This record gives sequence, C-alpha cells and structure tokens, in this order.
Amino acid sequence: MLFVLVTLATLAHGALSSNVSSPSVLDPASRFVSGAWSLVQPGTSGVSGMQLMIVTETTALIFDKVEHNPLMTEDGEPAWTAELNLDTLVVRPLHALSNTWCATGGFLGNGTVLSTGGNPGVFTGESGLQALRFFTPCQDGTCDIWENSSLVHTTSNRWYPGSVRIEDGSILIFGGSTANTLFNNAEVTNPTYEFYPPKNINGFNGVRIPSPFLATTLNTNLFPFVMQLPDGTLFVAANQRAMIFDWQTNTETQLPNIPNGVRFSNPSSGSAVILPLTPENNYTPEVMICGGTTLNDTATPTTFSSQTPASDQCARLVLTSKGIAAGWTVESMPQSRVMPDMILLPDGRVVIVNGGQTGFASFGTVPDVVGPDSNADHPAFTPVVYDPTGPVGGRFSSQGIPASTVPRLYHSSATLTPNGSILLAGSNPNNDLTLGTEYPTEYRLEFYSPAYLSKPRPSYSGLPATVNYNSKFTLSVQLPPNTTEVTVALMDLGFSTHGVHVDQRFVKLVSKLSSNKKTLTVTAPPTNRIYPPGPAFLYVVTAAGVPSFGHRTIIGTGASPPVDQGAIDNMNQNTEW
Repeated sequence: MLFVLVTLATLAHGALSSNVSSPSVLDPASRFVSGAWSLVQPGTSGVSGMQLMIVTETTALIFDKVEHNPLMTEDGEPAWTAELNLDTLVVRPLHALSNTWCATGGFLGNGTVLSTGGNPGVFTGESGLQALRFFTPCQDGTCDIWENSSLVHTTSNRWYPGSVRIEDGSILIFGGSTANTLFNNAEVTNPTYEFYPPKNINGFNGVRIPSPFLATTLNTNLFPFVMQLPDGTLFVAANQRAMIFDWQTNTETQLPNIPNGVRFSNPSSGSAVILPLTPENNYTPEVMICGGTTLNDTATPTTFSSQTPASDQCARLVLTSKGIAAGWTVESMPQSRVMPDMILLPDGRVVIVNGGQTGFASFGTVPDVVGPDSNADHPAFTPVVYDPTGPVGGRFSSQGIPASTVPRLYHSSATLTPNGSILLAGSNPNNDLTLGTEYPTEYRLEFYSPAYLSKPRPSYSGLPATVNYNSKFTLSVQLPPNTTEVTVALMDLGFSTHGVHVDQRFVKLVSKLSSNKKTLTVTAPPTNRIYPPGPAFLYVVTAAGVPSFGHRTIIGTGASPPVDQGAIDNMNQNTEW
C-alpha cells in the first residue's frame, strides 16, 4: 500500500424538546431485534471529531481543524489529526501538514485514504485549500499522513468540496469554495470538478471541468451530496436541487427539486443515504435526504437566528424513470434536525443521530449566538431508527434508545463500527478550543449499541483479503442456536463530516448456507458500479437481524486507480499552486 501511495505521488510530480420519541413500529414478528439499546461514554478523542472514518477493523481516523487541541505531537505542538484504537481507545497523534478544516475524504480503490481540500493555515500548519493527504492503514502503529503539495495537489482551492469513489477506484472531487465563506457565492465559488488521479476526459486533460449544476445551485451548495449509482452515473444534490451526472460524457440530467423549499447542504445541513441495494430490488437505487432548513440563502446573515426551526422532512426518490416521474415522497421525522448524521445499519435500517432542532451550521454569524459562537440550539439528543421497508407513517422509532447528554452540533460526526455499534464524536461550534461554556469544544466519545448487540451473534472466518467481482468464496460460519437463514451485508462505512457520509453504502450479496449450517458460499458484487473498488466490511446477519462482526476486505483486485501521466503533467503545467 505504501509503495502505491508513493508511486502515485511520484507520478504526480511536476428551544424544543430534546428527548422526543415515537411509538414503536417493531413487533415480535419483525426481522429486527427489539429491546433496549445501550450507551456508553468511554474515552476521549484527543482532537475534536470534525471528520471520522473507520480504516481498519480496530482503528479510526479523526480529523479536526487546526486548533489548540489537548492531544500533542512529540514536538509539543497541538495535533489536529489522530488515529483512534477502537479496542483500547488510545489516540495516537498524526502529522498532517496542512489545515484539514472542512476537507472531504474517502478511500482510493487500493485502500489508501485520500483527504482533499481544507482551509488556509490557522495558528500553525500550511494552507489546506489545495491539499491532497494520503494515509495507508497499517497494523503496527507506524503509519502516518503523507502530503507534499509541491508534488501533489488539486487543480484549485477547494473548501467544503464533495467527493465520491467511482467505478475505477479513483475519486471525483466536486465543487467547494475558493475561500472561507458562510454561504457560497459567485465571488468565491469553485463550480468545477476534477479527478484524483487526474484524467484526460471530455476535452479536459487533467484540469478542472466546469459544472453548470454548481453554478446554478448557489448560495447553499457547500458539501454537495455525491453518490455512485449502480449504472455508473452519479446522484448529486445541493441546495434544493438534484441531478443525475454522467461523468463519462459530462452530462447533467436534472431531477425534481426537493419538496417544500427545504435546503439541505451546508450551512443548511441535512444528511443523505442511498438505501440498501439488494438483488431482490435488482440493485435499484433509492436516495433519502433528511433534515436541513428553509433558510433563505440570499438574505443577510445577521437576520438569521439560532432559534429558527429546522426541517423535520425526509424525502425519498427512486432513481428509475418511473420513480423520477412519480417524484419525491415525503415523511416527517419525530423531531426537526439540522446537521444530523444518517448511518446505515447492517440489518438494513437507518439511524439518525446528532444535530440541533433550531438554527443552522457554522458559528458566530447570528445576533443570538448560543454560548460564545453557536448558530444552532436545542440539540437532538435521542437517536431515531428508520425502517425503509416499514409501513408508511410508522417507519420511525426511538423506543428503547437512551438519550445522550452530549450536544452534537456543528463539527460533529458519527459512523458505524466493525462491531456494529455506532460511534459519535465531535461538536465544536467555536473558532478554537472553548471549554466551560454552553456547547464547548467536545472530546468525549460515545458508543451506541443497538439491541442486536445484546443477542447471541453469528461469527465467521475465511474472508479473503481481496474479493474480485462476481467471484465466489466460502466462509466458515458459527451461528446462534436455531438459526436457519442468514444474509450478507457488504458495507462501506463512509467518511463522516458535516452530515455528509461520503461513499457510505450497503450492498446485499447473494449467499447460500450449507445444509449443515457450517459454511456460507457468497457471491461478490456483480460489477464495479454496484460496489466501486475499495475497502468494505462484511457482516453476516441472521434472519432475526443480528449481525456478526464486520471483517474488512478489499473489493476488486486491490490495484491502484489508473494513472495518466500526460494528464498529471498537463494539470501541473496549467494550474496554479
């Protein structure tokens, strides 16, 4: 992995209730485990968890902005990136050189993490606006972030960009701003996209490519949602609009607007997922966007309030001709949320956590800030579980889920873990380290354990290190008593920041349990469009909804994404750094 990373770098040379629950929609015949969830608050993150990403079965990456965090490097300087051991909760400082504030992130197809963009230097560190940072996970605790912007960088400044891993294992980087701003606007927007590694495509040889969609979705289009679809196109959403984007032909096809005037991209932050892709639904993509605000993004920010109610809307759209013609279907969460996080569970449900019930993202721009700087208020302390296949009007439930006591507002994050628990981190609606006040800089970690973790669990062994498309492999399984059926969930746990979960994905795999219930034959994803090449966590799930531990593999061959030296050279010759 390290060799691949260095090779790529070398080639690139040149006031509401906060404890709302809804009636249970789960009954004894449900395929989901009912009962109480548990919540623990062990350990601290060292750096505030603005960005969060599971990288191995036992470790997570945490990125913050450059600020005076308590975790120190060996040089006595505050760290702003760290590796968290999920078993011991020990945090190890990492050494990013540039400011990771509001970068995007994800895996390349070979398993190397790519962190993209950021913010000008604050306190210490270099400007992160054109940064590309690489991290190749290791088992011995010696791996670190590699970056050298004189060798490897983006075509242009990108603060709050979106990104997505595509079918060849490369990453498409989409939009952002060229400078710090509350709302994107015509003076600072970067209405373009690019690839890493750079591509020679559609007449653009390694340089940035204009996007009409980005030019027409101002002013609320920071951190746009970008998702790979099973036909190779992308779903893109920002402000109140959405489109299907064919990057191979540079074609944008508009979709119906999000209903009811709800804006959902930063700073009116909502969250979004692709619902589980299964053989039974022929891998038909359906997206869901929840939360956000109806904030007027052309108004003067001083007219906004931290007490403006957020949206309780969840909107779903089936991305077929028939589904698009039918338009968005709308449901209401039990409580409104801005800055929520939506997490896919291995049993097929969605958990909605974090956020506030009033206000919006960013800090220090409203007349009625809460604490020193928060633009939001009334934290949503109680998670909500959503069953995508449940009866309309009865898909949300908070039964059995304890409320947190930790406000998770701006700069919060959340992720599913390999164990099947949900890790919450972060919250810092302040300019720097701020303690001893309402909504301080938050370092406490929390783990929610769904009810399924209290039940006897399946386990398995034999997962190959790499799994190529449409191949078959056999797992040795150990199943709880009376288990007669299991399914297999292949999951990308995503890169979490600002309510965006880059590349989060659930693909159900075809599988067959042996007659003696000892072995499970599994068929890999059919194509690199259904699951783009890269890391995945595989869960074996009982019919009752109890998952195994999610072991890690790489889908595809584990090879680096394709490198076009001519595109790299042309990019370096025709862009400024």
